Amino acid sequence: MKLRPAKIAWLQISHQRLRLLAAILGVAFAVMLIFVQLGFQRALYDSSVRWHTALGYDLALISPKATYIVNPPGFPRNRLYQAAGFTGVESVTPVYINIATWRNPDNPLVTRNIFVMGFDPSDQGFALAGDSRQVNRLRLADKVLFDRLSRPEFGPVAQQLDEGGTVATEINNRDVEIVGLYSLGTSFGIDGSIITSDLNFRRLFPDRSPSRIELGLIRLEPGANPEAVRDTIIAEVPGDVRVLTKKQFIQHEVDYWSNSTPIGYVFGLGVAMGLAVGMIVVYQILFSDVQDHLQEFATLKAMGYSNFFLSRIVLAEAFQLAVIGFIPGFLISLLIYNQATDATNLPLEMTLPRGLMVLGLTVAMCAASGLLALRKLKSVDPAAVF
Repeated sequence: MKLRPAKIAWLQISHQRLRLLAAILGVAFAVMLIFVQLGFQRALYDSSVRWHTALGYDLALISPKATYIVNPPGFPRNRLYQAAGFTGVESVTPVYINIATWRNPDNPLVTRNIFVMGFDPSDQGFALAGDSRQVNRLRLADKVLFDRLSRPEFGPVAQQLDEGGTVATEINNRDVEIVGLYSLGTSFGIDGSIITSDLNFRRLFPDRSPSRIELGLIRLEPGANPEAVRDTIIAEVPGDVRVLTKKQFIQHEVDYWSNSTPIGYVFGLGVAMGLAVGMIVVYQILFSDVQDHLQEFATLKAMGYSNFFLSRIVLAEAFQLAVIGFIPGFLISLLIYNQATDATNLPLEMTLPRGLMVLGLTVAMCAASGLLALRKLKSVDPAAVF
């Protein structure tokens, strides 16, 4: 009867149930740790570019000193109006950005920093703000729109407005009324946000220069080439601004969080730690299995089976442990993703590419452990064992 390495491998790893359970738990823990680290890393990047993707524009103007969208340095507003005169540009929108102090309307003793974005309600590029009736309310003094997906520490603003009530509070010690809602969400740098008109923005920040903006949005005419228009603007406008396509603006934010903060390194280290834990657990299991079955392996070797055949048995064990351990790790990760999304409002989503990548890492991790365990097997001498 022909021996099949996969069948022998399964008989060996399933023979001792407690050892099999320990191996599955070890692999599942490593899988869960990798999924959580990769999920939070991706959520960091996706949440950090919510504004970049939600605003309507083709090109963006920012300061050369800008690192990320939260409270960036400003630049002269007339640079944006200069850009409006180039061929292919349809409209421009000056955007004002700052951080303000928000007082919880339900508990006035609680204050938090809130992200504020201001713009001229007559400009295009802010479909995010809702229908025109809601945007027109911002023309009135001290009116703002609130992100319904802000963290609950800002108060039950969305709930009260949905119930038909009115909500008033203080922002930077100025009385304001929330007259509408929009849906965007939080990020690692923004717990909550509001948008308002440029005039209301100046009321909230009276000490800042009205001619300074933090972001310029440029909408192009249909059929215009964004790269070509960008290059034309760069060649003519002074170097105190950067002109980026939408894709470049998004990547600029991702690069900041990935390269200029320790967060990207920390998540990468977490993935490495997960792989290390899994390798150690699986190696110990496979090494113990080889050690316990040295006589059986020696018998097969004495019968003429090659080291390659014996290696296939151990590697089959590693593959089976990888697949069996991946399943509970994947299911637990789905539960963690759902719980973390509800708790943080971060976009933690399981994707097919990530699932396949982690499965591949798990198989590679277990295979590496199997290769390490093979060192003992290759040195088996049938005569010495018996």
